Amino acid sequence: MEALNLPKTDLKLQRKGNRVTVFDILRKKHVILTPEEWVRQHFIHFLINQKGYNASCIANEVALNLNNTQKRCDSVVYDAQARPIMIVEYKAPHISISQNVFNQISRYNIKMQVRWLVVSNGMQHYCCKINYENGTYEFLPDIPTWDELSR
Repeated sequence: MEALNLPKTDLKLQRKGNRVTVFDILRKKHVILTPEEWVRQHFIHFLINQKGYNASCIANEVALNLNNTQKRCDSVVYDAQARPIMIVEYKAPHISISQNVFNQISRYNIKMQVRWLVVSNGMQHYCCKINYENGTYEFLPDIPTWDELSR
């Protein structure tokens, strides 16, 4: 797998036949290592180790019913009261971050109503903060720390 624009982290890789798996510290199991999963695992470790997020407040592959279809948010961050506050959408490094990706995460947010939307392909990372009171949003220069989420 290619180097990402994220801090290097030691992932637990394992070969199963002709497939490689990676240990997901949130789901507590090995999952097939795809380019998107490579990004997810690095980003989760980044949130926990560099941004101070509590691993117990993050979930991967969160099911969501949207217009009578089952969708899955790549990762959801919850506050201390178990309310969703951030959705994170991952793409493989070779997938460019386009308007379609933002449309996808925005559709998920119709149900979730979080204040923070994050999109990453491991090379580029975008964070959007939503102000529901004013009906506005702003793109931030960096991913917020855990402490900044509660402000």
